[in-house]
This record gives sequence, C-alpha cells and structure tokens, in this order.
Amino acid sequence: MERVTENYVRDFLRELKYYEPDNHITIEEQKSEIKKIKKLLSKASKTGSLNAGYPEFVVTTTLDYNFIIVFECKSDPRNHSSKDRNEPVKYAVDGAIHYAKFLSKEYTVIAVAVSGTNESNIKISNFLIPCGSDSVKEFCNESGYIVDKILPFDDYYRLSAFDPEVERRRHQDLIGFAKDLHEFIWTSAKISEEDKPLLVSGTLIALMNQAFAKSYRNYSAEDMPDYWLDAIKRELDTAEIPQAKKNTMLQPYANVATQPNLGKPDSKLAKKYPQGVLYEIVNEINENVWPFISVYHNFDVVGHFYGEFLKYTGGDKKALGIVLTPRHVTELFCEIANITKRDKVLDICAGTGAFLISAMQAMLKTAVTTDEINDIKRNRLIGIENSPKMFALAASNMILRGDGKANLHQGSCFDNAIIDSVAKMKPNVGFLNPPYAQAKSDSELHELYFVKHMLDHLSVGGTGVAIIPVSSVIKPSLAKHEILARHTLKAVMSMPGELFYPVGTVTCIVVFEAHTPHEESKKKTWFGYWREDGFVKTKHMGRVDLNHEWQVIKDKWIEAYRNNEVHPGESVTERITADDEWIAEAYLETDYSLIEKRDFEEVVKNYALFNIMNEV
Repeated sequence: MERVTENYVRDFLRELKYYEPDNHITIEEQKSEIKKIKKLLSKASKTGSLNAGYPEFVVTTTLDYNFIIVFECKSDPRNHSSKDRNEPVKYAVDGAIHYAKFLSKEYTVIAVAVSGTNESNIKISNFLIPCGSDSVKEFCNESGYIVDKILPFDDYYRLSAFDPEVERRRHQDLIGFAKDLHEFIWTSAKISEEDKPLLVSGTLIALMNQAFAKSYRNYSAEDMPDYWLDAIKRELDTAEIPQAKKNTMLQPYANVATQPNLGKPDSKLAKKYPQGVLYEIVNEINENVWPFISVYHNFDVVGHFYGEFLKYTGGDKKALGIVLTPRHVTELFCEIANITKRDKVLDICAGTGAFLISAMQAMLKTAVTTDEINDIKRNRLIGIENSPKMFALAASNMILRGDGKANLHQGSCFDNAIIDSVAKMKPNVGFLNPPYAQAKSDSELHELYFVKHMLDHLSVGGTGVAIIPVSSVIKPSLAKHEILARHTLKAVMSMPGELFYPVGTVTCIVVFEAHTPHEESKKKTWFGYWREDGFVKTKHMGRVDLNHEWQVIKDKWIEAYRNNEVHPGESVTERITADDEWIAEAYLETDYSLIEKRDFEEVVKNYALFNIMNEV
C-alpha cells in the first residue's frame, strides 16, 4: 500500500512540472547518485544500524547545490506523526525529519511527510531544517500560515530562503565564497583590486544570457573572454540601455576581458585549470552566487563583493574616500523617509547602487499592479555616479533586478547637464553617502556641499537623508550656513562608532526638509542617540546581527523619530543654528541612575576613536 502513496506523490510532482526536461531539477527514488548525499546518508538507516538509508524521493537542483527536498511516505494516515517525532520506522513525519537531520549538515532541507492513499485521507506536512542547524521548523508561507500541501519547486525554494536562519547561513556562505574568490583571482587572474568586482558583476550579467549560461562549459580557454563579453553586450541590448550609457558601461568590462591570464594562462595555470581561469570563475559564481542573487533581490551582492575585495586593498582605506553603506543602514533610510510607490528617489553618489536597490524593494512592497511595478523600475529610481567603473557596477546591479531602464547617469553630480536632466524628473526623496573628504574646508569636497547639492534638486517639501562624518556637523563651516538658509534640519542621529568597520569613520545621519529655510520653519531639531544597533563585530564576517536584536532596535528608533519622542539619554529636541553643534551628545539629558562602568568605558573609547579618525 505504501507504493500507492508514492504513486500519488509522483503524479503530483509530475503535475507540478518537477519532471519537465531542462528545468534544473533532478528526482531520485530510494537512492542517490550524488556523492555528497550518499556520504551523508551512509549511516542513516531508520532502524538504528550503521547502514545507509534513503527517503522515498530526493529532489535536488543545479541552481543551488546546497538545497534539497526529501519525501517520506506512509500509506496509513494514522502513521503520519508520532507525538515526539522520534519513531522514523513507523511514521512519515518522523522518517522525513530523520533523513533531513543527516542532510542538514551540508544542505538546507525541506522535509515533506505524506501519508494516505487518496484525496479523502491524504495528510501532508512540510518542515524546514536550515543548513548547519538541528532546528526543525514548520514550513510556512509569506503570511505565516503552515503549508499543508506539496508546492511547486520554485515556491519551496523561495519561501525557504526567507527563513532568518537560512538567510544568515547563505549570507555566511557568500562571505566565505567572496574571500575564496578574492584569493583565487589574486593568485591566478592577476587582476587589479578595482577590476575584481567588475569581473563578478560582468559574470552575473553574462549568466543572465541563456545561451552563455548553457554553453560556457564548452568554450576553450582562449575563446571564453570573447564569449563572456559578447554575452554582456547581448544582455545590455536586451535591457534597452541608451547607446551612450551602454558604451560607458561596456568599456570597463572590455578592459577586464583583455586581461591576459583570463584567456591564455601561463603553462602552470593551464595545467591546473585546463579550461582556463575565467571558466573557473564563471563556474564558481554560477554555483555560489546565482542562487543567492536570484532570491535576495534586496541584497546588494555586487556591493558586497566590492566591499570584501576592498578589505585587501593596500594602504589606508580611508584615504580612498570609499565608505560603502551597510545594508541595514540603506533599509533604515527607507523607513526614515517612509518610502512608497509614489516617491522618486535620487542618489547623486550612487556607488554600487545600494540605496537605489533598497528603495526599489521598499517601493515594490507597496505596489499592487504590474503597471505600478514597471513604473517604479523605469521612472522612480535616479542615480548619478562619477566613476565609470562604479557606474558599471551600479547599472549591472539594477539590470540583475530586472531594471534595465533605471535613470542612472555617469558623470559628476555637479555637471549642469546631468543635474538639469535629474531635476526635470522632480525627485522628492534624496539618499546620500558622499565621498568623505580628508581635510575639512569650505571647498566643494566638503561632505555638506554634496548634501546641499542633493537638497537643492529635490522638489519642495522633499526629504533628504544623508550619512556623513560627525566632524562635518560639529565644526563651524560656511556649508552649514548655506544649507540652513534654504533647508530645514529635521533630525540628526548619532550612529555606532564602528558602523563602517573596518573603516573607522564615526558618522551621523542627517535628515532635511528641502526648500524651507530652517529659521522660517520655526521647528526644533530632533536628535537621536543611535549608537547601539545590536550588531557585533566578528572575526570573519565583520559586524553582524549576531543576537538578532536589530529589528526590535530599529522599530524603536523609527517610532521615536516619527513621533519626535524625547527620552533621557536617548533623544532630545533643540532649536539650533548653523553655528551650533548638530549632534545629540551636545544636548542630551543624562539619566545617571542608568550609567554603568561599561557605558563610561564605551564613551571614552568612542571619543578617542573620534579624535584619531578626524585629525586634520
């Protein structure tokens, strides 16, 4: 009778197109020829012996080699699940979880238990076991409802990806892969630091081309760079990018394609990598990055690799003027500005496009129709980036998210032609992380002049949000006077001292209302002390939300900001002028009863760090 249940599952999988040719899905029954699975299940017998054991169905995909679905079947619905789920021989749920725990050492596993023989008595339970975890979770949809049926493969994959444990593990895997890829590129490809992220983003664009994705394994080492660049060109044509922008974007990729070790490696590398170094890079990115980027649309993958590679740049990183914005900060900006589908967002120093990506995702959450979605992608994201290479990264980032028509401009944000074109679109929200100047002066390199320039080109009443060094808001400057003469300083938030670790710049977030002179607004400025975001500095992953505190902290911050709440030691409102210090610490009332020794030590450490990092 158990075979009847297996037939039911098999027919249902066929109906859900699991068996369709060329769908990247493999289904094995009662066994597996995959070496890793065989090893993990080599001692998985349900009887407790040290023999191999297999579920009824094992489902894998070439789109993600770390994801698997297993099915365990029982004919009698009374044998669906035991109370403690610890009798795998007799019960379907127990058996599915039994196998899943063996596999979860190296896979994220969906365990599906099916019991019964027909529609009237069938029972189906789904469980998620994240890779590297023993926790067994009821499998739920986006609304939190428990899934009690067999789903199409894409739905299983999509829903599993947004489990916090799964996302964290995949992020860890991505960080580990970025480190390994940097080492490989450094030792084998001999490509400059600034070209490495172009190699990654170009490969992701090339893999969007189905012809290239299906056939790159057949190309010779000598021909691979040409096919790689041709695939990028074809995808840019598909994205309908204007010719001038396309030429600007293509040039950095063309330069990468001509690097000698990619196409014709020396004899030593040729022996080690017979299909060439570029093949190895493309294949590794296809297996390790595509699965991530295809699911986590709100994650700046290209920026992540750029930041990871930047860590290995020689010399003082601060001197590069490059400070990439952490993802949780770009998302925080969207909540500060309360982004919806009706907004138009401008970033005049777009970098890799992190702010635009977060803004797009925030807007899409409020969209309902296809027309609204298309309108967001085509008309409501505006970026300017001066560096041709960074422009290529930003544009590729948008294309990877299905947006080939983003209003991205390559050139100086102070270029009149570019800024006039931007102004015609009437953006009402501005996000900015400007280049950080080394010497504070009243030259146009001062961060506040970038802030002023952004605000000047927002619509009346628009919201401008920027993250800048604390030194630029506490020291007197002509820039502060010029800004307040035209715009209102609504809020300033002091951010964690190690927010940009390993770069040591101490920063704050400033929020302005555009085109209302500060004095005329007659409003107090809200100051928030946002020094503790819950993130912890780790050896291999940088700052991470290790204890899962960020969501609660962020919600508390946003509520206090939106309501102008005043709390001793946390927030305060104050009337300020251009000559005053724009920082919470200058005005906060301290609740001394709450101060502990570690608070004193933290203040001293931050003060010392601030002085060191802001010496002129």
